[in-house]
Order: sequence, then C-alpha cells, then structure tokens
Amino acid sequence: MTHLKRILVIGSINMDLVCRTPRIPHAGETILGDDLITIPGGKGANQAVAAAKLAGPKVEVHLVGRVGDDDFSRRLFTSLTYHGVRTEHVTVTEGISSGCAMILVDKKGENSIVVAPGANAKLSPADIDRAESLIAGASAVVMQLEVPLEAVSHAIDLCRRHGVSTILDPAPVPPRRLSREWLAVDVLTPNQGEAEMLLGLSRTHRVKKKRLVGPKVIGIELISLGPRNVVLKMGAKGAMVVGPDGDIARIKAHKVRVVDTTAAGDAFTGALAVAHAEGLPLREAAIFANAAGAACCMGFGAQPALPTRAAVMALLRSRK
Repeated sequence: MTHLKRILVIGSINMDLVCRTPRIPHAGETILGDDLITIPGGKGANQAVAAAKLAGPKVEVHLVGRVGDDDFSRRLFTSLTYHGVRTEHVTVTEGISSGCAMILVDKKGENSIVVAPGANAKLSPADIDRAESLIAGASAVVMQLEVPLEAVSHAIDLCRRHGVSTILDPAPVPPRRLSREWLAVDVLTPNQGEAEMLLGLSRTHRVKKKRLVGPKVIGIELISLGPRNVVLKMGAKGAMVVGPDGDIARIKAHKVRVVDTTAAGDAFTGALAVAHAEGLPLREAAIFANAAGAACCMGFGAQPALPTRAAVMALLRSRK
C-alpha cells in the first residue's frame, strides 16, 4: 500500500465579494465599478485549494477551519470538495455568518481587501486538538493569521511536540508585536510589506520611491526574530530565500500579464507546502512556488485563478 503524504492547512474560509474598479477609491470617494461577483476564498481555504490543485496523487490536503450556518457555507464546502480538499475538520458554527472579504480590484490587477471574520473568529485551540492525529502525521502544517492567534499558537506548539514542519504566512500582521517564540517556525513566508511590519518598520507598499530598507536586510533581520528560514514574497521582483546562516538565494520573477493579484500569495504558499511534502530543498521549492504565484496572477478571483500543476510546469519550462 502506498503511503500518502499529508499537508494540513489551518486557517480562514471566506466568501469573497469582488468588484472590479478603474482604481481604488480615495477616502470619502464613491466610484462606479463592475458587477459584484461572489467567489470562494479565505487565505486558509485558498492555500488548501492551491496545494490540492498542485499536489500529485500521493499527497492529500486537509483543512481545519470554521464556516457559518448560512447559504455561503454550502458553496464554500462545495468548492473545497470539488478541488479535492478534505473537510472533515471544517466545522459549521451555528448562529454566525461565514467569513466574508470585500475585495476591490483595479485595472492594473492590484487589490484592496477588507475581511469580516465571521465564523473564522471562533476557531479555537480545541478545534486544533481535535485534529492532533492529522497534525502528528503531516509532512507540513500551513497557517496564516486570519483566525485567532491563540489557535495558531496552539497549532505551532503541537507541531513542535510532534516534530512536524511548520509554514507560517503572517498575514494579516497583527497590531501587537509577535514574540520570538511565536515566529519560531520552519518557514516564514511574508510579502515585503508584511515583513516590514513584523520588524516595526514603516511599510512602503505602493510607495513609488525606493524602499528605505532592502530585502536582504529585511530577510536577515527576520531570521533574527526566530524562524529557521524566511521566504520573502516580492511580487513583480520575484522572491528571496534566507537560510538559518543568513545565506541568501534570489528567485527571479516571471513576466506575465497580470489580471488579478488577489490569491497570488496563497498560491505561492500552497505550492511551497506541496514542494516541501515532495522532498524538494527550500530553494527549489521556492522556485516552484514563485511560478505558482505568477501563474495565479493571470486569472481572476481567488480559487478559480489558482493554477494547476500543468500551468506551473509550463511557466517553468518557458524560462529554460
């Protein structure tokens, strides 16, 4: 009997309410957009779907999370099941709505997002404990911060206890400073703006002038906060891997026609987990993940745009 490898994603499950606009409106301004579209999303669900679409037959993907007892929950379950994500540990929470994200996407594909957590805010350490057997046998556990920090912290502790690899996408960055123990994961995967916030720097996202602190310095400073490795997502500039000894590998960006960047970071993180489960070294895993993030940008919406393995491999072959 072939032994299946397992990726476990712990995180949010949202319905995305998406509207395309000519540009992101200024404070107090009203502009006209296109039709409103509802698309299954949420960072946890997106990363689980990304992993499931990229994984081979020997890797299974499980999701731990919560949805509400509303009409959205049925669509969210349907999307997860359709893409091959195991949902035995997704709990329907009575008396509360499913999480929702309000997303504006401008003509350049850049987005602005507001999240109403809904049932995601009810994810608890007890939910994590119920999945302990899954955690103990996982090749990697992937987490983000759209669910309560107490649940994520408890999951990290369980992973340490069982010697399981942890991948933390620190988004959204919480207002309180995360401790060294909190960030002591195997791989930390922020984008550059999130990395600046973790370090207490002034975030320079969307600012046209040169960043005050370069990515190499940011990566090395992040390593000093506790993670074993950092994979810095740099969007149109590719990615950077920083190892425990401060060794750095730059990953070049792919030139693609950008339609929507909404789930590109989730595609990256999900792909990184798949590559890790398949035994690739971190640099090669980041190359695969970088291509997945770029391929995602060519589609619209969150889960519908998450690429297949064939699409990612075609993009990688085009560079050779």
